[in-house]
Amino acid sequence: MTEKTTPQSAAGRIVLLTVSHRVAPGLLSWQAWDTLRGADRVFCPDPHHPQLPYIREAGVEVETAAPTAEQLVDACPPGTTLVVIPATADDTDSALTDGLARLAGSGRVQMPDLELLPGSYDLPGARLLDLVQVMDRIRRVCPWTSTQTHKGLAKYGIEEAYELVEAIEDGDAAELREELGDVLLQVVFHARIAEDAEDEAAAFSIDDVAATIVEKLIHRHPHVFGDETARTAEDVHALWERTKAVEKRHRTSVTDGVPLGQPALALAAKLTGRARAARLDVRLPTDDNPLGYALLALAAEAESQGVDPETALRAASRTYRDAIRATERAARGQ
Repeated sequence: MTEKTTPQSAAGRIVLLTVSHRVAPGLLSWQAWDTLRGADRVFCPDPHHPQLPYIREAGVEVETAAPTAEQLVDACPPGTTLVVIPATADDTDSALTDGLARLAGSGRVQMPDLELLPGSYDLPGARLLDLVQVMDRIRRVCPWTSTQTHKGLAKYGIEEAYELVEAIEDGDAAELREELGDVLLQVVFHARIAEDAEDEAAAFSIDDVAATIVEKLIHRHPHVFGDETARTAEDVHALWERTKAVEKRHRTSVTDGVPLGQPALALAAKLTGRARAARLDVRLPTDDNPLGYALLALAAEAESQGVDPETALRAASRTYRDAIRATERAARGQ
């Protein structure tokens, strides 16, 4: 079968029209509409197929039937065009395509031209719609998922974030892809929980989440969506900081918005970085916690040099782990 529309053949023509359920019904390509209007017969085994109301509204008669390969070939004399709309949302009927392939390969049947015609295509990000639908069903049906709360899931968000970082450090693309999916699941899960909120002020959907971040990204990239100019990464950073400063002008402290629950080294670096950016001359404490304050000083020094102390310590720890394993192997004589 080809994926290219071909002129009607004297031998007859059977067209399998595939459509994506991730595209609004009725939004078909002009090749699809042209083929449907010019067909002698159109079949669809699913009487509730979402495309049928729109196709029939366009004046195309659709027969609710699931003909076999043999029946289709018999019903397709020379000069005839038959169109089959598979019942599955965005795939062909494997039994039908296998049957047509078997007939064509037998050499005993005068075959019409066979054509696979995509009637609609997925846009980038379309599979996210599948995730939203699957999450919605799980939330409604699964006994465990249906009882979860934002607080109950909080620990999983932290765990998935750490696993994502580990995948990045390992450089394993397959693992990275999987861990990104796990992080994305947390976002969709929390958004679905929020839809069930009894307090209207606390209720929102995944579309609200997406709309919020889209608005923020556009606002913080005036050099992309506005009239500002940024030729270097440094220019972009300066614009970003100015934009954030306007957004956060209601804050009373540079420490507002810094989550205290993050890892200690990351927290120390973030606080010292905020103080340095605000040009606040704040002496590091040195009183009754010498070790803690020494670590704080190291984090401040790393941040001032543009080094993430959390990443640096994690890298050193991984090296130390490898050294431990090497020593263990040597002790075992390996």
